[in-house]
Amino acid sequence: MNVADLKSEIAARKAALRGALDVRTLFADVADELGRAAAEIGARAADGECVVPEIAYADILAGTISAASKDAVSRHGCAVVREVFPRQDVAAWNRELSDYVKRNDYAAKARAKAGLDSYFAGLTSGRPQIYGIYWSKPQVAARQSESLTATRQWLNELWHSRRGPGVDFDPEQLCTYADRIRQREPGDATLGLSPHTDGGSVERWLDPAFREVYAGVFSADWRTYDPFDAAHRPEVREIPSPAVCRMFRTYQGWTALTEQGPGDGTLRLLPLPNAIVYVLLRPLCDDVPDDSLCDAAPGRALGIVERWHAPLLRGIVSIPAVYPGDTVWWHPDLVHAVEDVHRGRSDSNVMYISSAPDCAKNRAFLELQKPAFSAGRSCPDFAPEDYEMDFAGRATVDDLNALGRRQMGF
Repeated sequence: MNVADLKSEIAARKAALRGALDVRTLFADVADELGRAAAEIGARAADGECVVPEIAYADILAGTISAASKDAVSRHGCAVVREVFPRQDVAAWNRELSDYVKRNDYAAKARAKAGLDSYFAGLTSGRPQIYGIYWSKPQVAARQSESLTATRQWLNELWHSRRGPGVDFDPEQLCTYADRIRQREPGDATLGLSPHTDGGSVERWLDPAFREVYAGVFSADWRTYDPFDAAHRPEVREIPSPAVCRMFRTYQGWTALTEQGPGDGTLRLLPLPNAIVYVLLRPLCDDVPDDSLCDAAPGRALGIVERWHAPLLRGIVSIPAVYPGDTVWWHPDLVHAVEDVHRGRSDSNVMYISSAPDCAKNRAFLELQKPAFSAGRSCPDFAPEDYEMDFAGRATVDDLNALGRRQMGF
């Protein structure tokens, strides 16, 4: 779709919504409630409270998670799950990853291929230092582990569907989504990300399946919207881009390889999944041009900016300190960012591993991803940098256990 056609479609969609809704009254209600909620989160964090829920993996394994803890994860749309992996195992993985990157001369190859990934170009802090590594043995081992699988299964159970259990996805079966690694050095001031959401930009307003997902948002009572209702989510169609995830992820996530906390160039979250209601209704206000969705652009991250979303920014907080083997999870609509400066004293390293449950959409992607794995090419969602095709020591099919083979679609 060319720019003129896209702007025309945006204007038509907004006109239809404005004709069906009392936008001024509706948005005033949304802005009041969600603005206060974001301000409260910010104030609690400023007082030293940890707003991001914390769960012990041992409690997941024992089945002893309280109803209050489950409610906190659903209410905030995120969680830190502690001690999913033993620290000594993760320390070994971190050393192995560093060696893998160095002995295969990743840095020189990355400089030669710079500029392929423009997904983050619209974010004020620029592109983060993320390595286009997908098939190292530590990444494959973590993805196919029983502990990470159990963690994701538990998190998936917090979802439901108005269409009935099991209609949209199977929470017990996981699909592997190959993502990258981050290695951030102390003192770095170039690798931050300004607040945004992933998983779609303009298509959130325009795609027919997204319209079904957000039917409660675009209604007289926005409170009927449930961010953990999976109905229609696996049916959405993203606008193709070198770095837009084509899988349905119940949670984005990463596994900590090193100790890191606030100030260490770490993740920041707006622990308010209903904030997407504000984001989706904001373009309907009178101060936004008719053909604009608050500057959302196809194929880019959906930026959350001072001009359009100022009240939400008051609720963005850094995650608590995490340690090797801890994991962090956030709802696919959750606003998140990365601290601009790493003020700590040691590397801030993570493996990006999300939760992608079994469904038709994800199985279709596995058929694209399997040959990439076998050949050492980049995950098909990302720029075709293909660094690992000749890397010594990368994982192969022989490194998959039975669980890994199933999750990879073999």
